[in-house]
Amino acid sequence: MSLRAGTPGTTTPHTLAFVESPVQLLNVLEWAHSRRPRPREAPGAGFTLVVLSPTDPMTRGQLRRMAELARHDGHQVRWEEARGGPAAPFRTIGGLTRELRRADRIVMGDPFSRYVQLLLTITRADDLVVVDDGTATMEFVGQLARGERLVRWHRKGGRQGPRDLLFAPVSGVARRRLTPGPARRVEVFTSMPIEDAPAGVSVTANTFAWTRERFGPPRVTKGADVVGTSLVETGVVDGDRYVHAVGVLAKAHGATRYFAHRRESAEKLHRLAVETGLEVVRPDLPLELIARRGPIGRTVLSFPSTVVHTLPLALTGTEVRVAVCDIDPAWLTRTASPRARGFLTDVTETARGIDRLATVTTA
Repeated sequence: MSLRAGTPGTTTPHTLAFVESPVQLLNVLEWAHSRRPRPREAPGAGFTLVVLSPTDPMTRGQLRRMAELARHDGHQVRWEEARGGPAAPFRTIGGLTRELRRADRIVMGDPFSRYVQLLLTITRADDLVVVDDGTATMEFVGQLARGERLVRWHRKGGRQGPRDLLFAPVSGVARRRLTPGPARRVEVFTSMPIEDAPAGVSVTANTFAWTRERFGPPRVTKGADVVGTSLVETGVVDGDRYVHAVGVLAKAHGATRYFAHRRESAEKLHRLAVETGLEVVRPDLPLELIARRGPIGRTVLSFPSTVVHTLPLALTGTEVRVAVCDIDPAWLTRTASPRARGFLTDVTETARGIDRLATVTTA
């Protein structure tokens, strides 16, 4: 490794991090916090955080807020309009090639991303870190261990389209780059339960220490809040059954607010507000930070999702109870992946520090 910015005479790897969502950016900050520099190293030395910005306005807004927090921590943030038209990917990749070539370490939030997989074919870095992109991390590690192609869990089992076949060589190269070897180190930084990591992959626990230091403790209210999910938008769960289940949960537990997932459609959120009477809240930061900042209900109701693993960690030391309602198989759509049912069950059964609720029966 070469000498980088910092105190003369020290070796500091040049790190390049790629994120495409607010949660990924949060977990990069958690990873950086867990690797606080030694006294002879300069804070943030060699750390460049690249935001591959999506087009969704809510996601972009949260990313900008998170980017401000990253800059406040001393990291360099590079905002890329990676999806701003047909020529955007070529401009982005062309502009990043030099940085990719000189990077010693690559940190990524989504190894399933075609953008990230393409970037992995360019870099020469032999130190790769995967931070959480939610529950998909569990599936990524499992697929890597089994030597399978990298496919998101809600698409697994479906037929490959023309774009999948065209991109297959790039995906194959990326998977090989993410496989540890004598000269390649692969780390997974996660709050998810990882039991069968491939040989050579190191797993580091994400305890949300950065979040707890920066925010809270929160003011805890007497009521309950519901956490939204994008399972309807990804085609896994039927919309009618989901809205009905939210209404039943809210009534049973006296919930008053619904924290929307950034991918939930405006139409569904409007329907939820009208039919359940819940106040729909569109968070400007990832829910872990919103909850830690408060106010937050004494009970947080959720369906199987990332937050059933992350919220108990972010809210350690508070009175908040996280309760999870399993997905009834009858809620699944006809087009849902064959993997969906088992994966959603695993998400709940492996979560620590939560309460299990009876599944809501829907007509």
